[in-house]
Amino acid sequence: MGTSRDGDTTRQRIKFSDDRVCKSHLLNCCPHDVLSGTRMDLGECLKVHDLALRADYEIASKEQDFFFELDAMDHLQSFIADCDRRTEVAKKRLAETQEEISAEVAAKAERVHELNEEIGKLLAKVEQLGAEGNVEESQKVMDEVEKARAKKREAEEVYRNSMPASSFQQQKLRVCEVCSAYLGLHDNDRRLADHFGGKLHLGFIEIREKLEELKRVVAEKQEKRNQERLKRREEREREEREKLRRSRSHSKNPKRSRSREHRRHRSRSMSRERKRRTRSKSREKRHRHRSRSSSRSRSRSHQRSRHSSRERSRERSKRRSSKERFRDQDLASRDKDRSSRDRSPRDRDRKDKKRSYESANGRSEDRRSSEEREAGEI
Repeated sequence: MGTSRDGDTTRQRIKFSDDRVCKSHLLNCCPHDVLSGTRMDLGECLKVHDLALRADYEIASKEQDFFFELDAMDHLQSFIADCDRRTEVAKKRLAETQEEISAEVAAKAERVHELNEEIGKLLAKVEQLGAEGNVEESQKVMDEVEKARAKKREAEEVYRNSMPASSFQQQKLRVCEVCSAYLGLHDNDRRLADHFGGKLHLGFIEIREKLEELKRVVAEKQEKRNQERLKRREEREREEREKLRRSRSHSKNPKRSRSREHRRHRSRSMSRERKRRTRSKSREKRHRHRSRSSSRSRSRSHQRSRHSSRERSRERSKRRSSKERFRDQDLASRDKDRSSRDRSPRDRDRKDKKRSYESANGRSEDRRSSEEREAGEI
């Protein structure tokens, strides 16, 4: 369904809302389609007719109202007005050509024409029901046809008695009010059934009924739109009155409005002051926390540095004492070797005294230097 079926892109160049598209065709009531193939065939419509565009319109009209009924109504009104104008012209022509008769005789002839029209419509209905297979209904309609025929015979007898024999034999014509075709007073039932059941007459009936339906739909939609406009206007007026009332109340009570503004300003200032206080408190807390954490970290780092310096001094003193021991042992071993090598005891004594003196002086100097270093490190 629609113009997008089968991947056809050429049809998508024109939309159903285009002015070139026939709106009567979208609503399935264009006279060019209804009367095609009849004696009053109008030919091809000047606007675009496409069943795919009609399908697009039917789908889109479920969600949005395009109000195409107004365009179709204008189109059908112009067509029906043209047909009525032709009917009036045909009536005038018949009145000029046929003999003038009295009003009483004309009324009797009109009665015969009405019965002929009724019989023709009933016979057309019988044929339609027979084609559909509804036999019982067609039998009932045929009974009505027989009754109408009996009434017609009586009306013709009354009309014949009121007219002279010479003028009664003349064919009295009449113009059909629906399709503006000519009907004879003495037409048989077959001729009447062909006319009233024909495509031309039924097409005009369809067009006229569709026009009445469009008039009703357009009137309803216009009434609905007018109601919506009235509602919107009332709402605007109500809003304007409300604004005017508020402005008047403000102008009458300036003190109340000032006091309200003062309260609002005061509440806003209080809230701002509270927010500032809370911010300052949070900042102070953060500063205290940071200062405490920094002092703790400093004390811990100072303790760690003092502990590490103590450990280093201890290790250094241990290393020095071990070096001094090794040095003393080395000196003692050397002194023993020299004493064994020396021959004279006097030289040995001198050497011993000298070594002992030097060792004593060296130890005292080493002790002094170690004490001075420890004191400096402390």
